[in-house]
Amino acid sequence: MNTQQVTFVRIYLTEKDRRLDELVQRLHDQEQVRGVTVFRGIEGFGESGTVHGATLVDLAMDLPVVIEFFDDATKVEVILEHLMGVLEPGHIVKWSAEVCE
Repeated sequence: MNTQQVTFVRIYLTEKDRRLDELVQRLHDQEQVRGVTVFRGIEGFGESGTVHGATLVDLAMDLPVVIEFFDDATKVEVILEHLMGVLEPGHIVKWSAEVCE
C-alpha cells in the first residue's frame, strides 16, 4: 500500500456564521483542495462557553459546523495564510496525516 503525506485541516464555525458558504466555495473554486466535507454537530461550545445545541422546540438553529479538508502540506500552508484574515484565532486545527493510495 502506498501512502502520501498530507495536512488535514478542521475549521470550527456555527450554522449562523455567514462565512460558511463563502469558505466552502473558496476552498472549491479558488484554492481547489482535494475535497471538503462539512459536518453539522448536535451540540458544542467554544472558548466563549456558549452552548450551541438544538431541542425539539427550536425554530432557528445555530448548531456547530465543522469544515474539513486535506491536501499537500505546502498548499495547505498557503491556504491557511489566506484564511487567517477571515477567521478568528483558535478556530482552525491542523495535523499531519497519510492518504492511502
